[in-house]
Amino acid sequence: MQVRDNPASSRYEITDGEGGAVIGFAAYQKAERLIVFTHTEIDPGWEGKGVGSRLVRAALDDVRRQGLPVLPTCPFVQSWMQRHPDYADLDYRAPRSTATD
Repeated sequence: MQVRDNPASSRYEITDGEGGAVIGFAAYQKAERLIVFTHTEIDPGWEGKGVGSRLVRAALDDVRRQGLPVLPTCPFVQSWMQRHPDYADLDYRAPRSTATD
């Protein structure tokens, strides 16, 4: 499986790795200072196989490289982030330290 950003469609896509068919996506809206994940969808034939988790992890890793915080309005992304505290720092709603801290 491979995850790629498709900016033209405003979504991260995961492909099956064989024929390159898209088997899921995480839709987003990118703003100047953050990225909002709005919806995640996995092909029913791939549900329950960890595809959604793999997709979200790769998408969040890419967002981290860009230095952007995330606002997870998608319930799947939000619950995934809650289960993975090592990604909590990406949450836009998390307290931020300031230069005076």
